[in-house]
Amino acid sequence: MSKVRVRFAPSPTGFFHIGSARTALFNWLYARHTNGTFVLRIEDTDKERNTPEALAALLDGMRWLGLDWDEGPEAGGEFGPYFQSERQSIYEAYLKKLSDDGRTYEKDGAVFFKLLGERYVEFDKYKNADLEKVRSEPVVIEDAVRGRVEKAVEQDFVIRRSNGDFGFHFVNVVDDITMQITHVIRGEDHLSNTARHVELYRALGATPPVFAHIPLILKSDGKGKMSKRESGALIEEYRQRHFLPQAVRNFLCLLGWNPKDESEVMPIEEIIERFDFPAIQKDGARFDEQKLSHINTEYLRALNLETFAWMAAPILTEAGLIDDSLDEDYLQAVLSVAQEKAKDLTGLPELVGFFFNDNFIIDPSARERVFKKGDPLDRLAEATEALEAVTEWNKEAIEQSLETLAEEKGQKKFAYFPILRLATSGQSGGPDLLAMLEVLGKGRVVSRCKGFG
Repeated sequence: MSKVRVRFAPSPTGFFHIGSARTALFNWLYARHTNGTFVLRIEDTDKERNTPEALAALLDGMRWLGLDWDEGPEAGGEFGPYFQSERQSIYEAYLKKLSDDGRTYEKDGAVFFKLLGERYVEFDKYKNADLEKVRSEPVVIEDAVRGRVEKAVEQDFVIRRSNGDFGFHFVNVVDDITMQITHVIRGEDHLSNTARHVELYRALGATPPVFAHIPLILKSDGKGKMSKRESGALIEEYRQRHFLPQAVRNFLCLLGWNPKDESEVMPIEEIIERFDFPAIQKDGARFDEQKLSHINTEYLRALNLETFAWMAAPILTEAGLIDDSLDEDYLQAVLSVAQEKAKDLTGLPELVGFFFNDNFIIDPSARERVFKKGDPLDRLAEATEALEAVTEWNKEAIEQSLETLAEEKGQKKFAYFPILRLATSGQSGGPDLLAMLEVLGKGRVVSRCKGFG
């Protein structure tokens, strides 16, 4: 078997859609799984819609997801050019080959591909709508995902439009032939095109590649294909919301690929090792943003502290909580106790804001819950006095102080926790209380407790 060569061939007409990203990812995974080559080819022949900005967004999005390409823009390669707009001479040569073999004809300025066989008819015989369509013998496609598929090509089709532009089917096949693509991995919606492509391969004397049509991405309710207008449909949204790229990539892997066990959060090296066509599902893959958020949280909490701090710092700076004058050790101490409670980076300012700002907001619902039981202000006064007496400020000493107080008052130490948390953070939940108090420091804790009312 020749070395695997796969390609991702997007048209840069707008933002990087999650469906396109999943297609790129599956091609990349298969190339890495087989030690093959991942080719990035740009279908930029739509002069009105293709823009440099859209191309930059596409390339940036792929780099953000960690999808490096072996050949293509910026990487080069021996099978270029990798922009369709620069491959016109190649298309002309292959069109000439078809014409020389009698496989084309012209009608109304357009060039048509002529199907062969006694059951094929030329396009102009269809101009009378009352004529019964004569179908071709079906093309048999042994799809690596969907199994045996039979599709008929019902009529001749345009391969060069009257304005001189080459048609999608023709250039797609020519590019795959000349770039020696061995496997075409693309969305199920392209399956209807495949019979035409096979006919072109045969006419050009080339062996068709292995086709693998992956399932569509469905909306969260499972009803219908996810469109570019759906919430969460664009990769750029996740960048703006500070999702971790490795988490988004992990989630995309699970949109149509099933590792056959309960695995969800997996290192990319493991996914590459396990990825193959038999584990790709035939049915549509439902987009589940809750699962994506869960995976993102797992990745976030698994970061080493230095990386977490590096990612958190600009977000906290933008929120006005920190600046260059902040002590780096204090920031790391804050984040070390907050990381296990962080669900995402976007919500981090709300989670840790009280560490940097004495004028934090008291959550009304948290206050209501705390004040339902006994007299919390009395418990706070007792706890404040006990904490003020702590000489060596660390969570062990803080805990011991509260335990001693609780024994004296016939309470459990946890009776003091809710009001202490509310007084020092304004919240009813968050980082471990004792670790939080240690990081805040004795002076700040006692001051906030005395000033609470």
